[in-house]
Amino acid sequence: MSNFDLSEALDSPHDLKDQGVEHCCFNMTDVQDEIFRIDEGLDLVVSRNPKNLRHFANLVLASNRKRKSLKHCGRGLSEEKLCSAIMDCLVTETTINMIHSPSTQVKTIFQRLHSATECTLCDHEQKNVVCGSDELKLQAITLQGGHGERKVNFQMYKYITACASDGEGLTVCLSISRDLHMSCSMEGDTVTLLLERCDEGDLKRISGDADMDRFLFFKRTVGVSLNSFESVKYRTWFISTSVKEENKPLEMCQQDTHTRLTCFKVNN
Repeated sequence: MSNFDLSEALDSPHDLKDQGVEHCCFNMTDVQDEIFRIDEGLDLVVSRNPKNLRHFANLVLASNRKRKSLKHCGRGLSEEKLCSAIMDCLVTETTINMIHSPSTQVKTIFQRLHSATECTLCDHEQKNVVCGSDELKLQAITLQGGHGERKVNFQMYKYITACASDGEGLTVCLSISRDLHMSCSMEGDTVTLLLERCDEGDLKRISGDADMDRFLFFKRTVGVSLNSFESVKYRTWFISTSVKEENKPLEMCQQDTHTRLTCFKVNN
């Protein structure tokens, strides 16, 4: 408990000194039963009780406020009326809880830049990203010479936002065509990577409070020449490939998964 002088709550703290009240800081081990003369016929009895120290402070403040008004009430007040007059002036503590309406919260807006970068992706085990037998699935496979045409050519669109935070990296969308883009969805407690059809015009301006941020990824540099792609909508989930197996689909995984590779080389 911080030290304070209750006598400072009165208009004239020196008056208390003149009446024999010692000027000191209240230490709970030193407080004894004492009687304070507030006004003629009005005494305060202080008892050792840690739980009531704040109430005593409030009572001193209230009695100081009421002291002048009591002089105009005459000396004939009953104890009940006198007590009621003092209690009417007690300090009331009020707690105000600030409630923030969702409508007042800052909304993150992602604005697409006009130009795009054409690139291919391979993980750091040199497995290339290709289209599977299902055109809406991507796989990772080690390509032999002469099969480079199987690589997926991505259009990587960059986005800017006024609410970018340190460490988020570059925000991008990875598109295979004008209407086919990488996206994420939550199924149960797992995030799934998809190739989803969406009109390109709907991705030019994306609001963070809408479901359209499922098409966005944070691209971060890892080491010298590798990059990771974290979902903007589902943080801590990354695009990944299998560590050992070939021809397995690209999936989303969390970074601490030891059976998945989350770093890619971006070849322009």
